[in-house]
Amino acid sequence: MKKLFIAAMLFVGLASFAQDTEQKPARDHKERMTPEQRNEKQLKKMTSELNLDANQQTQIKQLLAERSAKAETFKETRKAKKESNVKLTAEERAAFKKQMDEEVASNDAKMKAILNADQYKKWTSLQEERKDKIREKIRERKDENN
Repeated sequence: MKKLFIAAMLFVGLASFAQDTEQKPARDHKERMTPEQRNEKQLKKMTSELNLDANQQTQIKQLLAERSAKAETFKETRKAKKESNVKLTAEERAAFKKQMDEEVASNDAKMKAILNADQYKKWTSLQEERKDKIREKIRERKDENN
């Protein structure tokens, strides 16, 4: 009886240990925020990082809303193309990339008009830091998958 109990405990221990090591840590499933909530959160973060005044806050809030609406339309068209299984040609990809680059340049120019020189410099450095973090996360995911 004693040997049977020890064998059962050993089996349960090994089975639970094996399950823990095989499972990858699941990503935290964060609640999806609405575009308005994301914009508000981003505005608060920018206000604290860049010390924005009330006038700048209203201008940036409007800019974020415009950018969010455009991003949503880009996302919908991309999703529609993906669902229809239509592959983009090289010219279409180049045109899309050009359109996105123009959009980024436009947003950059608008931010430069809203922010003063010091704020703009700090904003661009923060943007670069965020890009670097994203690139690092992508590298980590590639390393995990390989």
